[in-house]
Amino acid sequence: MEKTLYELQAEVCKTLASPKRLEIINALKEGEKSVSELVDILGVPKANVSQHLAVMRHKGILKSRRDGVNIYYSIANEKVVKACTLMKEVLTEQLKERNRILSKL
Repeated sequence: MEKTLYELQAEVCKTLASPKRLEIINALKEGEKSVSELVDILGVPKANVSQHLAVMRHKGILKSRRDGVNIYYSIANEKVVKACTLMKEVLTEQLKERNRILSKL
């Protein structure tokens, strides 16, 4: 059971191991957005955004709903946002420490 949980965690981490997918998480943390809105925010072609969204939805990171011709995406579990925010804080602290050390050289 424990090994399976680690494998699932690794799969989610692999899914999030893309800067564009992290940007999508960041864009959706305030609420759902349509594919068109995400295309405008990310500045990449619709096909690329749609591919990222499909993978993230398949892995359970995002959920979607259709309203007419538009598809709206949102975060499936807010803990994903918390995990990404926590990792960002860890990296920020590491960068500050590296800069502090470099400034002493």
